[in-house]
Amino acid sequence: MPNLYRPGALAACSLAVLAVLSGCDKKSNEAADSTANNSAATTEASLWPQVQSAVKKDPAIEAKITELLGQLTLEQKVGQLIQPELRQVTPADITEYSVGSILNGGGSFPGENKHAKVEDWLALADGFYHASMSTEGGRVPVPVMWGTDAVHGHNNIIGATLFPHNIGLGAARNPDLIRQIGAATAAEIAVTGIDWSFAPTLAVVRDDRWGRTYESYSEDPAVVKSYGGAMVEGLQGIAGKDLLSEHHVIATAKHFLADGGTEGGQDRGDAKISEADLVRIHNAGYETALAAGAQTVMASFSSWQGTKMHGNKYLLTDQLKTQMGFDGLVVGDWAGHAFVPGCTPVSCPQSINAGLDIFMAPDANWKELYHNTLAQVKSGEISMARLDDAVSRILRVKLRAGLFEKGAPSTRELAGKREVIGSPEHRAVARQAVRESIVLLKNNGQTLPVNASSKILVAGDGADNIGKQSGGWSITWQGTGNVNADFPGGTSIYQGIADAAKAAGGSAVLSVDGSYSEKPDVAFVVFGEDPYAEMQGDVGALIYKDETNLALLKKLKADGIKVVSLFITGRPLWANNFINASDAFAVVWLPGSEGVGIADVVLSKKDGSVNFDVKGKLPFSWPSSPTQSPLNVGDEDYQPQFAYDFGLTYSDKIETGLLDETAAQAIATNTPDVASIFNQRVLNPWALVLLDHMNNMLPVTTSRGELGAVIVSSEDKQVQEDTRRLQFDGSAKATVTLGSTTRTDFSAYAESKGALIFDVKVNSKPNADVNLGMYCGSDCGGEIAITEQLNAANPGEWISVGIALECFAKKRVKMDMVLAPFMLSTAGSLDVSIYNVRIEKNATAQACAE
Repeated sequence: MPNLYRPGALAACSLAVLAVLSGCDKKSNEAADSTANNSAATTEASLWPQVQSAVKKDPAIEAKITELLGQLTLEQKVGQLIQPELRQVTPADITEYSVGSILNGGGSFPGENKHAKVEDWLALADGFYHASMSTEGGRVPVPVMWGTDAVHGHNNIIGATLFPHNIGLGAARNPDLIRQIGAATAAEIAVTGIDWSFAPTLAVVRDDRWGRTYESYSEDPAVVKSYGGAMVEGLQGIAGKDLLSEHHVIATAKHFLADGGTEGGQDRGDAKISEADLVRIHNAGYETALAAGAQTVMASFSSWQGTKMHGNKYLLTDQLKTQMGFDGLVVGDWAGHAFVPGCTPVSCPQSINAGLDIFMAPDANWKELYHNTLAQVKSGEISMARLDDAVSRILRVKLRAGLFEKGAPSTRELAGKREVIGSPEHRAVARQAVRESIVLLKNNGQTLPVNASSKILVAGDGADNIGKQSGGWSITWQGTGNVNADFPGGTSIYQGIADAAKAAGGSAVLSVDGSYSEKPDVAFVVFGEDPYAEMQGDVGALIYKDETNLALLKKLKADGIKVVSLFITGRPLWANNFINASDAFAVVWLPGSEGVGIADVVLSKKDGSVNFDVKGKLPFSWPSSPTQSPLNVGDEDYQPQFAYDFGLTYSDKIETGLLDETAAQAIATNTPDVASIFNQRVLNPWALVLLDHMNNMLPVTTSRGELGAVIVSSEDKQVQEDTRRLQFDGSAKATVTLGSTTRTDFSAYAESKGALIFDVKVNSKPNADVNLGMYCGSDCGGEIAITEQLNAANPGEWISVGIALECFAKKRVKMDMVLAPFMLSTAGSLDVSIYNVRIEKNATAQACAE
């Protein structure tokens, strides 16, 4: 799904590092393609399903496609393949380049105004539409499509209904409810004149450390399969009934394929799994989504067996389009094509040739991509047949959606009807979804439900915080920076409890820190994860740490007060100490804007009778250790704290004993004072990798390697070949990396005033900036300039360069999940020799630059 992250040199190179460490340098990438193609010839036909879509080809539409293909100029055809971002495109651009579609990333608004009104969105949609329908200069009009990330409601719009994130919906096990949510979301999107939703996410997440776990319905492919088609029908309507009517929008099945199967839960990582598991586990949701008629599929940022999905012809074309019969369009993710080896953000014929139909090109340089793609078609690097196939698919979707007949967005049935946004009917559906998603892990002494007539204390930082309970993809991309006023019509968890208590003659007092003047009968403590989205949500271990709220739970219990924990989270987390400190512990996931749904379940009527029983069942296995990931039902050694599908109801009379709290020590192991990365040789688990400005890469496993503008060779300092000489010729940007495909926890070093240190001999001083980087995942890395230190060194003399880990942490490096602790890069000329790269505790290092 698109976002506001724009890959810089560090991130682009680092993503390539992960690919090459998985065996995906340019040569091995070709080998992987060859292997995949060979496997296509030998795979049994039954491995990949043949899918019969409910949306059949219409001879009239196919004839219209043929007619339009004969009328469109080459320039217009190429324009249909380009999808710029809202802030980087104007109506004039739409006309000049025949742009086929646009998107708004998470947190992107008309006029950069977070509080843009429905009329602002609609006016902008009209402007783009009219520009696309211009016949200026004899051009053939083709309506533009606008896509948005409506992943749990129309979540970019102030006042929209925000449904529970997918992980909560997975706990509900209710496909019919999913269909209703899709329909409500589609209607709210239609109000703003937008045509296309980048949903549903059909990831089957297997390692919950991934920051997008909450976008997955379940670790169980059966649950995802049951929901895929239902959500598509809700968004698009049903074939033969109301398909893509003015109350519906185009759906997107994403991210194809195995985005939830990457090693280590790494965002944009590599799924090193068999083809059988690829189909059995990760294709499950696509079978029903395509059968229901999903018109678009989004390619995943991730890789399968070392091959980037944006460049994987075997999966995008041979299997998705040919074997499974998908006749809609494949759209890229946010500049995802740029990470295919040999590609850049402005040039990637490999992706189009692999089966991508639309480049998602969010940066300001999208026009350069257009011109390069046009030149590649003219040269034959992209064939006319492939271009026409891509354009035909785009036109087919637009024609099926009725965009040629619907007219300007403002003229459509729901356009501008603000009362539809956050309507009572939609909020009622969301409230039901909240009720059904709650999973009760502990309920000792039948603490729940609490009589609404009681004296209730509501505490914790999540109690009156709609932004926290909504999570990521809520108005802003990461869901941060919001206050309750940004969710008009919504209710916080506290407000729902307070209103119900008042109606029953009870009382509810809000006290975030848990202080009170009158002792309550019971305390609800609402706490958990703060909002995050992709990349920034990756974690190194499945543990919840919050000393403030843990102390609060223990204090309230010590005061003789019944304590109910309401846990806000986007994934299962080891929290045994919090569960032990609670009389009842309920997982409320990320419920969205309708916090009142929680009160419906946790409070009983005044007479003590139950309002709504607890229905939710765990959609993901709950870990018994912070390091227990991946953990999935069916694993050979399956020992969860709470098994997949667990969830108490109010009729269960189960008393939960004290859970083991010592497991936390598994991630607090003793660490040596020095962690060596390179000492006379590259040490496990690290590998030395060269990267060039075109995302090509080369692992260096011998005494010499050369790629583009950089050469690495061995030298002798104390013993034979104990040093590496790095020579950059200045012809292009290049990077030398010491990295790994597995994460390393350096948090103990960061807490002990640690530093990244290496010994260096400057053979020839730099003539351009030199940066030392550290990387822990997409949008999780930072660079520190070391040009001054290198220039200050006497040529031929060994010095030590040390950068405090604190400096990297300030650049958003997460020290508990480092993938590449050393990345030296420059676009200029430089000749240095390096020795003894390490991370030390209590090290001397210069202060971080402000």
